[in-house]
Formats: sequence, structure tokens, C-alpha cells
Amino acid sequence: MSPASADTPTPDSHLIIDKVTKSFGDTEVLRGVSLSVHRGITTAIVGPSGSGKTTLLRLIAGFEAPDSGTITLAGERVAGEGRWIPAHRRNVGYVAQDGALFPHLSVGQNIAFGLDKKKFAGRAAVDARVAGLLEMVSLEPGYARRRPDELSGGQQQRVALARALAREPELMLLDEPFSALDAGLRVATRKAVARTLAEAGVTTILVTHDQGEALSFADQVAVMRRGELAQIGNPFVVYTRPSDRETAEFLGDAVILDADLQGSLATCALGGIPVRRPTCQGKVHLMLRPEQIRIVPDGQIKGTVLETDFFGPEITVRLRLHPDGRGSSDLDGETITIRHWNATLAKPGSELSLRVIGEGVAFPA
Repeated sequence: MSPASADTPTPDSHLIIDKVTKSFGDTEVLRGVSLSVHRGITTAIVGPSGSGKTTLLRLIAGFEAPDSGTITLAGERVAGEGRWIPAHRRNVGYVAQDGALFPHLSVGQNIAFGLDKKKFAGRAAVDARVAGLLEMVSLEPGYARRRPDELSGGQQQRVALARALAREPELMLLDEPFSALDAGLRVATRKAVARTLAEAGVTTILVTHDQGEALSFADQVAVMRRGELAQIGNPFVVYTRPSDRETAEFLGDAVILDADLQGSLATCALGGIPVRRPTCQGKVHLMLRPEQIRIVPDGQIKGTVLETDFFGPEITVRLRLHPDGRGSSDLDGETITIRHWNATLAKPGSELSLRVIGEGVAFPA
């Protein structure tokens, strides 16, 4: 499998991974992975558990060596073809899922652990740098005297980031650093970390299994599946124009309908839906995102509400579409799930009018 829109290396590429493979025993974990990351941007590698995300991150960090292929960082080959640069010489920062703070050291001592002792000689210089790093991660200087067990999960992750930034790395690697936090804290911490890294101009790679996190955090998203990169691109493109059905369904809720595609118009139970740059014709599976299907006061597309699920600011609505005379009879009566904000409007048994916004994506049937 080759990425649908792989990022080609350019003079601005800070990190270039070229056809990297890795196996553990008889288990092939990475299968010819290639990825280019430009300087100063944030890339999210997203995929299900066991897809090879963390293994790839460990190869970049220098904790593991690839079986084949090369890794080039800032123009220097750090792994592959007989060359190997150890982790401590790669100028790479690494923040683990649990932060991995030293429990016997204070916050200040944890952060100071990563400082260049020659550059920051003397207590005053170290304290000033620690205070500056705490400010970068939106923590007050007084936190330097606390111990890790006196901090919240989000604060511990910020301290772990400050410790990694103390080394002034060119590349920051984040290995699911927000997954152990509760929902509200996860969003706040993620925003704080993203802001800090952007202001510092540090090239960043985030590994996550959280699709929403990847799409909101990164400038570039790489979807990993079974040890390969299925698609690489900007978050909007990857979400709205996924390369295949599996990628579409992994990145978010998807409405998949049987359709007949002629030219750039797909006819399905929701009527005629435009498709941009179709790669197939005839019988296809048409993908729409639930938010593209809107409830309107009146329209030709009708559906009966079967059930709803309440999620606070929105509800999901499961409907059975009515036969409308467009398309063949085997398309009639399909069931779809959409999203809506008004729980009182979409009650089970009620009839709704629908309209489709935007374009669909067609996959071979």
C-alpha cells in the first residue's frame, strides 16, 4: 500500500523517513514506511493500537534501529545503510504517555535534568532557565518547588514537556501524551502544548489513536494501518477526501451508501451527489460525513426517525430513508445516521426532510 498523497521530500524537509521496515521476531511491524516532515510543522501519526505508530516514533528517537530503510534528520542520516546515531546525540525531545517524571526529584530538578550543564553553570542561571521553561508551559515559577505527586495529570504532562524543551531539541516526539487525562483536561493540555511548541518553532510529531486529537492538533496527518501509511495530508483533506473506505471509517463517523456513479454524479438514496475527481465508475460505495446531511423544513428527500442518542450539544439521529423514485428499488429504504443539535425536532417516529451539503467520495463497490 502506498500513501494516497505522500509528502515528497524537499529542501525544507526536517525529517525524512525512507522505506523503513522493522520486525520483532516473526512479526513485521513496519512495512516500507516513507514520510517527510517539514521544519517547524506538527505532524500527527494516527492509527489503531498495534498499527506500528509507537515503533516508528522509537526509530525516529533512536531507541530502536530499522531493519532496512533510512532516517535523515536535519540533513544528517541518523539510521540506515550502516550508519547509526544514538538517541542522546540526535537532539530529539521525547514525551511519553505517562510523562515519566522522576518521582524523587522536585519539578525544578526534573526540568533542570535536561539542561546543558556547561551552558547553564551556577544555581542562578539554572533557576532562571527553569522559571522560563515553566512559563513557556503556562505554569508559575513556584511549581519548581513541588514534587510530581503534588501535580495534576495535566500539570505533570506540561512539566514533562518543559523537561524535554530544556534540551532545546530540534524535533519533539509526543507518544500519546494526553491519553491518560480526562476529556476536559485533555483538550486544555493539548492546546497549551500545541501553543508552546508553535511559539518555540519546534518540529513536532504526535502519535495518537484519537482521530479528533490528530485532526485538531496537527498541520499534517499520517494515517497508519497495519504497519503502512495509508494516507498523508492536511487534516481537512484527509478527513473530507479519505483515500479508501477503511481510512474514511477510522477517521470519523461515515455514511456509506450504495450508488451508481456516472461521470462526476453519484445517484443514491439521497439523490444525485457530486463527486470530485472520481477514480471509478458504475456501482460504487458513496461516503458522506454525517454533518453533511442536514434537516430542512421541506425537501424531496424524506426519512423516518428510528432512534436517537443524546450527547449534550448534539444528538445522533438514525433514519430510514423513504423511496423517492430516484435510482433503482434496491437503494430504497436504506438506513443512515446523521447529527443534529435539536433533540426535540428529531423524535422517534417523526418524518424529516433532508438535504445534502457538499460533495461525496466514491470507493469501488
